[in-house]
Amino acid sequence: MADLDLARLRRDRHRKVVDALDAQGLAAAVLLGQAAVAYAVGARAPAADAARAAYERSIALVTADGDAPHLYTSFAEGVPPELPAGHVHAALSVEWRDGAAELAEALPDGPVALDEYTMPLHAALEGREVVDATAVLGACKVVKTADELECIRRAQAINEQAIASVEPMVAPGVRDRELSGAFLRQIFQLGATANTVDPIWQVMPPRIADGPYSATGDVVFPTPTTNRELTPGDVVWVDTGIDYEGYASDFGCTFVVGGPDARHHAQAARWREIVDRCLDVLKPGASGGDLARAAQAGESRRPWLPRLYLAHGIGTNSAEMPLVGTDLGGEFDDGLVVAPGMVLVFEPVVWEDGDAGFRAEEIVAVTEDGHEYLSARDGGPRG
Repeated sequence: MADLDLARLRRDRHRKVVDALDAQGLAAAVLLGQAAVAYAVGARAPAADAARAAYERSIALVTADGDAPHLYTSFAEGVPPELPAGHVHAALSVEWRDGAAELAEALPDGPVALDEYTMPLHAALEGREVVDATAVLGACKVVKTADELECIRRAQAINEQAIASVEPMVAPGVRDRELSGAFLRQIFQLGATANTVDPIWQVMPPRIADGPYSATGDVVFPTPTTNRELTPGDVVWVDTGIDYEGYASDFGCTFVVGGPDARHHAQAARWREIVDRCLDVLKPGASGGDLARAAQAGESRRPWLPRLYLAHGIGTNSAEMPLVGTDLGGEFDDGLVVAPGMVLVFEPVVWEDGDAGFRAEEIVAVTEDGHEYLSARDGGPRG
């Protein structure tokens, strides 16, 4: 494994946020989204249902003066060790007027960036200049540091090892939930700090018309774990995601119950060709449009799911900028310029109506002169 310094990682991220605030003339960033808090401050929070997560969430306040950030939290175990004690405060319930007012009073003068509103916080900030913090953080997150890349690399290695341990179980009569149970047990034994995606083992219909209704008339994917039994010949699209020290991984592959035959290998070879065409043009200065056009060269249909993307970034969120092949269109793709430190998860799809299809994912980081793989397993049909 490469060197990983988590304290340095947190310092570098904080500096990025401070620099972004200063560049945009903002006094502070107020962050309520847990992924944003984790990025800016390095704080952890326990997993919780949606209502509890909103009511007991951590809140971060980052100021443009470069001083240590302030963290409001009820989870002392999640506070990074280098954060000064005077900057750690009891949790604020900004769903209520008193908590929102207390947070507003703590803000420095000047315009602020905010990622999420509550109604009381909206009222407490009336008259203040407020901009969207999502754009501020997005610019910080799009290029990764060496420590961030190492976290993603380790997360992906854990994910792939867990999949390798589950693979021999893929057989007729096995149920989805058995695969999920084995996978989840294994990731935590290997050192994962969280599971971020309900493991997906979706049996794909031979034809689109044989599957669930789709408003787009295209392939429906994904669905969560079910209690369905696998049967011989099932084509299973796999998608899993876990976290290591706050950074996500993303693993996709295709299992064939009973083993792949010639058509499955042919589909996998086409998928490999699509990804390789993209990687041939992936280097600093290339555009997202270059990647999309490379993927579509010689294809009779666009080789990715229409409501998703050809490629997406990954970091403290399982999908974040850069995004390529979205419904924002070609102009958006052409405006995205690749730079060293960006991470892309390629997930094209090969579909042959009547014979189902093939899907896998590959993670790469952009380097000064090309790319490096962050995933160790090449996409291929398994079973």
